[in-house]
Amino acid sequence: MTITLITGANKGIGFETARQLLELGHDVYLGARDADRGGKAAAALGARFVQLDVTDDASVNAALAAIGSAAGRLDVLVHNAGILGYGVMDGPTALRVFDTNAVGIVRVTEAALPLLRKSADPTVVTVSSSAGSFWAVNNPDRPEFHLPAALYSASKSAATMLTVQYAKSQPGIRFNAVEPGFTATDLTAGFGGGRTPEESARTVVRLATLGADGPTGTFTDEEGELRW
Repeated sequence: MTITLITGANKGIGFETARQLLELGHDVYLGARDADRGGKAAAALGARFVQLDVTDDASVNAALAAIGSAAGRLDVLVHNAGILGYGVMDGPTALRVFDTNAVGIVRVTEAALPLLRKSADPTVVTVSSSAGSFWAVNNPDRPEFHLPAALYSASKSAATMLTVQYAKSQPGIRFNAVEPGFTATDLTAGFGGGRTPEESARTVVRLATLGADGPTGTFTDEEGELRW
């Protein structure tokens, strides 16, 4: 049984990723900040719920301790929690966006490392964004060129870089970042359009189910590696 934790998984891409991995036989811990919504989402899927706020050290440590006590290891970690911070450009908003989208990755990864090291085939997937790619945001042919979300883009640049640096410092664990595609979720509701979470989650699931000879330190979408 593959033990999997997904952060921010009570809705959107995280919820759909949990559903697809459950279908593949994973024992999924659905992490969510809100206990009521997270518990209902986990019950609907048949997953395990763990209260996890990626911006709170105590919450993160308690969640990983609970998984360690119950399962003894962690095989797959999916960093999915994220916020947009669109429309406001000030210090408090910047701190909140980076705390969730980048610092949260550090909090959860550091707490999870002891359990990941107990896995025979550990892998970590970061749901990042090509909005954080310098190549994409400077390419007029890419949709990211027109995206006015500076804080989100900057935080996703950090998320991808953290993924690569963890891949270098933790060679026994695969770390990969993914651009899941523009998706119709609560996060993107202000922009309109987007494909279904089900479609986007497939790319996340592919990276979460790599074999032992799979790559590490990459940033990809459904078509392959992306330029930075």
